[in-house]
Amino acid sequence: MPVAHRTVISFGLVAIPVSLYTATQDNDIHFNQLHKDDQGRVRYKKTCAHCGKELKSEDIIKGYEYDKDRYVVIADEEIEKIKTEKDKSIQILHFAQLNQISPVYYDKTYQAVPDTGGERAFELLRSALMKEQKIAIGKTVMGTKDTLMAIIPRENGVLISTMFYQDDIKELQKSYQIPEPTEQELKMAQVLIGSMDTPFDPAQYKDEYQGKLKELVESKISGKEIVAAKPEQAGNVINLMDALKASIDKQNAGKETPEDKPPAKRTSRKKGA
Repeated sequence: MPVAHRTVISFGLVAIPVSLYTATQDNDIHFNQLHKDDQGRVRYKKTCAHCGKELKSEDIIKGYEYDKDRYVVIADEEIEKIKTEKDKSIQILHFAQLNQISPVYYDKTYQAVPDTGGERAFELLRSALMKEQKIAIGKTVMGTKDTLMAIIPRENGVLISTMFYQDDIKELQKSYQIPEPTEQELKMAQVLIGSMDTPFDPAQYKDEYQGKLKELVESKISGKEIVAAKPEQAGNVINLMDALKASIDKQNAGKETPEDKPPAKRTSRKKGA
């Protein structure tokens, strides 16, 4: 797996060299754009707005528009020159509880792996964070931006999630009037939640719609007719209490009680076994 970023985690006088690896991958089916008449591939060309010439990647440089149609050219080498060693490392700013951070602040997730010589300090940081049930909040420069990060300990390693700044987050809309649930409704909802309470196992979840999309593609390739999905019948339950009760009954119907289990077969043990 290619390294996404090499850096150093710094806290106090401790410096831990690490490599960051992307922790997610894109498994989605992607479509190309085609010309409707002849199914030719639609391609986008980069052209110069001044001379109209088609450009290659090596012909393109960075420029900042400081006035109308007036640019100052900035080279990648010049951007790197102004970075200090502090900018290039992940500076731990403070420690916090994981549940203090709203999920809306998390962006991309990486797996952090210590480079040679940093294993002991890395494991010390991970173990201490796990013992204290804390995460570290840090900051580094990635590309051309000061990037906020959450360093999250796990049983078998460390994850680092880049974070949005508060200015990046839209104000959450509160456009509805909040009704007060009755005590009976609340208890019924708690029963339903309790009946569906199971440990999180990511292996249980699959992108089912992508599976249907793959079947569609394979059917088209083999020339089969596409059959429309059967419409799902909507439930007739309108009352909230009826809906909660029906949900609980449905959930309990799928569970096997001890009385429902067939008696275990008794096996005789042979002498000397």
